[in-house]
Amino acid sequence: MELGDLRKSYRGDTEAFEEQHLASLDPIEQFRAWFQEALDCPDIGEVNAMCLATCTRDGKPSARMVLLKGFGQDGFRFFTNYESRKGKELDSNPFASLVFYWEPLCRQVRIEGSVKRLPEEESERYFHSRPKGNQIGALVSRQSSVIPDREYLRKKNAELEERYRDSPVPKPDYWGAYIVEPEVVEFWQGQSNRLHDRIVFRRLRDRAAPLGAMTHRAHGDWVYERFSP
Repeated sequence: MELGDLRKSYRGDTEAFEEQHLASLDPIEQFRAWFQEALDCPDIGEVNAMCLATCTRDGKPSARMVLLKGFGQDGFRFFTNYESRKGKELDSNPFASLVFYWEPLCRQVRIEGSVKRLPEEESERYFHSRPKGNQIGALVSRQSSVIPDREYLRKKNAELEERYRDSPVPKPDYWGAYIVEPEVVEFWQGQSNRLHDRIVFRRLRDRAAPLGAMTHRAHGDWVYERFSP
């Protein structure tokens, strides 16, 4: 299938995303501003859907869509099965990249950072805030394991629904929370003629280090730069 002519127009130059349009020089607050605009856009179905990319220790990547379940100055949180492919890759290589793509706004945000598990109490608290059917689903699915057919899931789900009809569902030990602690946050906005806007924040570990002529100090230990598209 030839797709060379499959393209769309983005924003015009009068709608460019320039440095003076930053809502904050703190990348977490800038993310919050764009996230709110995405929440307010009726054409975006799941604002918190993000692509999570992980990698084995020998450099073989994998990616999948998951849901962001919280963010703040400490990082970006999501929940999953520790025994899944992504869980195993994060155990052996605790770094990840996240991408949010909000097509109606012609925007994406890319985040890179280290990853760690959050305390068990936070996983317990969130697990029991979920609908009971979702809790049971976490017990039904040993994520990324091979199963015979869908009927296997139906039967196991029915069995567990009956077992926990009148009692709380226990959180499985293999399910819980991760947090991505950002080192790089890129804000991308599509522009006409593919001259896209890219403003990239990165965490500066040595705050005494001299900055280049096109590198600007931001909030705290962050700096930002404009990248060529």
